[in-house]
Amino acid sequence: MTPAADAPRPLPWLEWSVGERVVVRYRVEGGYSDALGDLLEVRPDGVLVRTRRGDVEVPAELMVTGKRVPPPPRVAPPAR
Repeated sequence: MTPAADAPRPLPWLEWSVGERVVVRYRVEGGYSDALGDLLEVRPDGVLVRTRRGDVEVPAELMVTGKRVPPPPRVAPPAR
């Protein structure tokens, strides 16, 4: 193997910035859950996401996947 193949994979969430909107899928007992919201903290050992239901701490060892997502859609004002 080449040295590049032996190198540990970078932690993708370390490229995210506080304030970005993200979704993170993580393992929970019996399956998976998603945390969708604004990123409050980014650390090598996990992330903190502010969701509609509150802040969710997602440890790195439970993360399955995650990505940046666009802002929520705007709600149209009621018709007059």
